[in-house]
Amino acid sequence: MIKKGIKIKNNVLPAKPGVYKMKNVAGEILYIGKATSLAARVSSYWNGAHDRKTEKMVSEVAEIDYEVTGSVLEALFLEATLIKKHLPLYNIDLKDDKSWIYVCITKDDYPRVLLKRGLELEREDKRAYKIIFGPFLSASSVRAALDIVRKIFPYSTCVPGQKRACFNYHLGRCPGVCIGAITPREYKKIISHIILFFRGKKKELVKKLERDMKQYAKREQFEDAARTRNQLWNLQHINDVAMLKRNDNEIASARGGAESDTINIYGRIEGYDISNISGTSATGSMVVFERGESSKNEYRKFKIKTVRGPNDYAMMREVLRRRFGNAWPLPDIILIDGGAGQVGIAQKVLDEHGLIIPVIGIAKGIDRKKDDLIFDAQNPELARIVEHYKHILVAVRDEAHRFAVKYHRELRGRRR
Repeated sequence: MIKKGIKIKNNVLPAKPGVYKMKNVAGEILYIGKATSLAARVSSYWNGAHDRKTEKMVSEVAEIDYEVTGSVLEALFLEATLIKKHLPLYNIDLKDDKSWIYVCITKDDYPRVLLKRGLELEREDKRAYKIIFGPFLSASSVRAALDIVRKIFPYSTCVPGQKRACFNYHLGRCPGVCIGAITPREYKKIISHIILFFRGKKKELVKKLERDMKQYAKREQFEDAARTRNQLWNLQHINDVAMLKRNDNEIASARGGAESDTINIYGRIEGYDISNISGTSATGSMVVFERGESSKNEYRKFKIKTVRGPNDYAMMREVLRRRFGNAWPLPDIILIDGGAGQVGIAQKVLDEHGLIIPVIGIAKGIDRKKDDLIFDAQNPELARIVEHYKHILVAVRDEAHRFAVKYHRELRGRRR
């Protein structure tokens, strides 16, 4: 329970996402933070043990102000904006720390949305960027936020003029800048939508999309009208479940420095494969590696139930939906025996469940002699994992394949 005598805006803290401001008797802002539930988060400062810095801050609080937002995602960007504006005493001194993360939009013909550390920006010419958002305290929260936004407004991190479409194009998260599938004018319109959202102008953005949708329908551009309608719906029903997992204590993480973005290759890796002959006796496998070694007691096998005929994509979708319908431990990495199509299916199933887990595919190359690794090359940590630990990933793929084939043969044997 909050200490008596502290003035609270409207005399109540709503159980809604938003940003809170703690002030002293002079009205100075001591601390700004985001919350998935303002009531629960703010009350937590007066419940349980805290470090000395937090206890000192709490002892000085005389007033609590707040702003309700439509989602945790919006609270994340509002928090960064307000911290940058007010520089509260108990927040990190963001002016001097070079490790915090920023969202930068370039001035290219096809503007890219990039994540940059403060140290990187210090070495670069900031005039190359149209706009810079941040700094943000939590790198993982920003990545989760961008992942959500990208599902609504697909944007590019690649450059045009490529011979092959990028990884995110196959997932529906790049509109095809890489292969010239969209004009600069059309693409800049997408970027303008993203900027409005990041600036907290959601209402203005909704009105703009509604106007665009009506114009598309009037001109009988029904495909564009349907796409805009879906964007509107997704914008007003943001699923930021993945961000709720990281409702961390901002002060505690601030004291420990910037948050780590490392992917734990020695954590839980789940490998998946499908085995069938013309769709008959179709099976799916899930193998688990922990600490770089197989953990056979965690293996699972799936007899395909809903797919008739040879359709590996649909079978992979069934397996993953069944897997994530169970309360099993979540993996640190998902490894798929397959190419961009299978990886795309895995990503869509994760989206359905509000999960953000790195997905890597391993496909046989054109000559069947070389493995092609399919992953988001714009994620530097994932690229590092692929470069340094390919041997572990290949071992997971081979084991998933072996386990799937073994179960498939068992089923075929029973049919004889």
